[in-house]
Amino acid sequence: MWQSIFGSILALGLAALLVRHVLTVMARQKAAPAILFGSVMDLLQGPRIEPGASFGAHKLIGRYRDLPVQVQTIVDTLNVRKLPSLWLMVTVPEPLPLAATFDLMMRPSGPSTFSNFDNLPVTVEHHPDFPDTAVVRTDDPDHVAPAHVIAPHLGAFKETRGKELLISPKGVRMVFQLSEGDRARYGVFRQAEFGDVALDKAQLRDILDRLIALRADLLEWCKKTQ
Repeated sequence: MWQSIFGSILALGLAALLVRHVLTVMARQKAAPAILFGSVMDLLQGPRIEPGASFGAHKLIGRYRDLPVQVQTIVDTLNVRKLPSLWLMVTVPEPLPLAATFDLMMRPSGPSTFSNFDNLPVTVEHHPDFPDTAVVRTDDPDHVAPAHVIAPHLGAFKETRGKELLISPKGVRMVFQLSEGDRARYGVFRQAEFGDVALDKAQLRDILDRLIALRADLLEWCKKTQ
């Protein structure tokens, strides 16, 4: 009898703990966009926050130096052998007069939630000016942008947690690891928890300036080849 009562009390306690955890997660999710983008809102012209494409993802849209920009986070839990990653995707979605896609991925290790890297059919020969662990793929090796145009803009991938550089007719994008999941919470609840992550204004400005400088060099190269 006492064992049954004790078991019921224990079950109720565990249920209450689980409910409390769920409510805490929901509250954090609601507050996350304001915390994440709070310090960078005034960096953009006409900034607005929109829902992300998946749970835990957030998107900030605006303009920077008269170009449209998208800043969004993506939660990656595909690699079950690693802790979840929170990726920061910074995109300048302004069309470029290019015929091919260039996709540089650092340390590729299987499918990801933020990239179509694995779907590109051709792996480009490694260039000595690219980071040692970088792999480049394209859909058209005869028309892909040359290494000498791109290499000067890869410093962020040697110095920080840069993951991907995407150049396509639709625009340019850089992807960085913003945070790694909490080991304890992921181990117990199998949920990707990243705490109160806040995007640094200087970091975002640096990424945007790098993308715009790359875009300018690509446009200059396109003019010379026409």
